Amino acid sequence: MVIPAAGLGTRLLPVTKEQPKEMLPVYARGPNGETLLKPLLQLIFEQLYDLGLREFCIVIGRGKRAIQDHFRQDYPYAASLGRTSRSIAAQDLEAFYERLDDSVISWIVQPEPMGFGDAVLRARRSVGGSDFLVHAGDAFIVSKGNAYFRRLKTIFDQERPSGVLLIHELADPRLKGIAEVRPITGDVYEVLSVEEKPERPKTKLAIEPVYIFQAHFFEALEKIKPGKGGEVQVTDGIQQMIDEGKKVYATRLRDDEVRLDLGDADSYWEALSISHRLAKS
Repeated sequence: MVIPAAGLGTRLLPVTKEQPKEMLPVYARGPNGETLLKPLLQLIFEQLYDLGLREFCIVIGRGKRAIQDHFRQDYPYAASLGRTSRSIAAQDLEAFYERLDDSVISWIVQPEPMGFGDAVLRARRSVGGSDFLVHAGDAFIVSKGNAYFRRLKTIFDQERPSGVLLIHELADPRLKGIAEVRPITGDVYEVLSVEEKPERPKTKLAIEPVYIFQAHFFEALEKIKPGKGGEVQVTDGIQQMIDEGKKVYATRLRDDEVRLDLGDADSYWEALSISHRLAKS
């Protein structure tokens, strides 16, 4: 399980000058239905933990100590909260710490902002030769029963492609990676081509930053050169596999599955609004 959380968050400056964007808060439901604010990265970790994952490789950039500090258990602090009127927050923190106790987390530093693909590639030694999940640290999928993940995993387990992507139709996908696909059956699509942030997209199908790959994806990442923005892109690594004749599949987000995206100020406001409505429902 690889979680890249090394981006500079430049589209959210100045708040992200010192605060990693992955640590920006969104609303969440507490232990007894109360509304809490949680860092988005904590929500991602808790969702993946609840799906059964126990080994995490989190890739951070320089100056992102706040992430490691937050993921360090502080039981005395939680206990002190429990003696005050903030006992609900204490219960939630203790539940978070218990998940951390039951997990293995490896920390990898990306010394320079060389792109999402470079961050994934730096996790190669930790992943080894195993299949692995990649989940960006600044996007979150709300799905009943985490159905989106179960679809990804079912397709990957049954079809054994080199990778499985999650796609979603957007009116303007120019700031995303986009996919050209053909339907196979039901929720399954074959990916014909992908492109990172095209000025003239071939389709409106944006790639959400949640993927499952076979280990040879690292070889594809090693072969490509820096692309859009002078960075190593996961999208280009996927296209490299397609060019080599490897199969890549995709599944689409359903209408009732919601994205929380911290890409820029407007999408962060939308994430706050959506998460607040969901926490209250």
